[in-house]
Amino acid sequence: MQSWASFAEGQNGIFDNEILKTIASKYNKSVAQVILRWLIQRGIAVIPKTLSKERMIENISVFDFALVSSDMEKIAEIGKNEFIICNHRELETINFLLNLAK
Repeated sequence: MQSWASFAEGQNGIFDNEILKTIASKYNKSVAQVILRWLIQRGIAVIPKTLSKERMIENISVFDFALVSSDMEKIAEIGKNEFIICNHRELETINFLLNLAK
């Protein structure tokens, strides 16, 4: 499985989420690194996009720590049953996607 939009396209304040910020602080990592590590520990391939050399280095620097199960569970509860990027069940979104194919 591969992650698409690992950072939820920066929507809904993902980088300011208090749970993620607390966990990031605990491991002395960035919120982005915690998100990537969470995905990797779940066996999901990640391909984060950036043009910044510094962020590229940050994004690859996620193999020197592991999230404990309680932190994995806390992250899993964030936004549960919510659509972070778009709701593919809403008529407006469906029409938008269908019009892309035209």
